[in-house]
Amino acid sequence: MKDQVRVLGVDDSPFRFGDRRSLVVGALVRAPSYLEAVMRTEVEVDGDDSTDRLVDMVQGSRYAEQVALVLIDGIALAGFNVIDLGSFHERTGLPVATVTRDEPDMAGIESALRTHFPDWERRLSLVTRFPLRPLDTGHKPLHASVLGMDWDDFVRLVRATTVRGAVPEPVRIAHLVSAAMVKGESRGRP
Repeated sequence: MKDQVRVLGVDDSPFRFGDRRSLVVGALVRAPSYLEAVMRTEVEVDGDDSTDRLVDMVQGSRYAEQVALVLIDGIALAGFNVIDLGSFHERTGLPVATVTRDEPDMAGIESALRTHFPDWERRLSLVTRFPLRPLDTGHKPLHASVLGMDWDDFVRLVRATTVRGAVPEPVRIAHLVSAAMVKGESRGRP
């Protein structure tokens, strides 16, 4: 792994289900914890534009060529606006990964998708396309999937950007910034 590697952490802001759009923040962090840049976009709550908005945010950034990995807090933004990781990777040429603290309840996710979305099968296929693997953090394990990068290299990069606890700094910072921009101050856990 190169020195000064940069990881873009992505997280959405808190929202209410009556909201039409949700803020999404990207925090570009130079390992281990130097915040280099912050970027933003918006996505539709429960929409289907998350992949396009993330591609636009990354490719429209002057930092695009410096990003070694895009690390997203979960596979969906703003409810069930599910990211197509394969399309994102193909369109940007960047490795992309998801991390989550808690193992998802796949039966509950499928039930919610079946109940609320006519295109539930497409959304579910995006959720399940790249299976999650446990990632030992020395704390509670994360659950992650990665595309475009060797698993061992990915684990090294996550560990290199995790300063304290289990959550890598890029995702933790994106979470703090997105919450503060909507609520006035940050709180909670990514």
